[in-house]
Amino acid sequence: MPASSQPHSLALRSTKNRALVSLTPLIDVVFILLVFFMLVSSFADWRTIAVSPPLATSGQSQGFTGAVLVEVRGEGQLRLSGEVLKLDEIAERLEPILDGTPDQRFIIKTVDSVQLQELVDVLDQLSAAGAEDISFARAEGAR
Repeated sequence: MPASSQPHSLALRSTKNRALVSLTPLIDVVFILLVFFMLVSSFADWRTIAVSPPLATSGQSQGFTGAVLVEVRGEGQLRLSGEVLKLDEIAERLEPILDGTPDQRFIIKTVDSVQLQELVDVLDQLSAAGAEDISFARAEGAR
């Protein structure tokens, strides 16, 4: 074998023995880690509504005398003591009521077709206006 051909064959042999690093497994691992941390992370910044049950009083009901009735009928239809209102109008209508009696009691009455988000929007409006004593009532025939 001539001496000139030997270095050439060694050069070819060294490039064939080098292992190629594939990035596909690395991308798969990064993707799995991403999915894992997305599923495990906590969503602590969700808004919550504090609901406390009424205090038990020797078997007497507090009654609905003097309470303001807010009816949620679905699809943005509201009634405040019988008057038809839109959701964004309810806060300004409650200001005079709450100025006179800040401890005014409110009763929210819903029908079966009301979405939970609509009820939460009404609760947001009531609490933004300053209402604190809020109760719920079911419509007759509701489940």
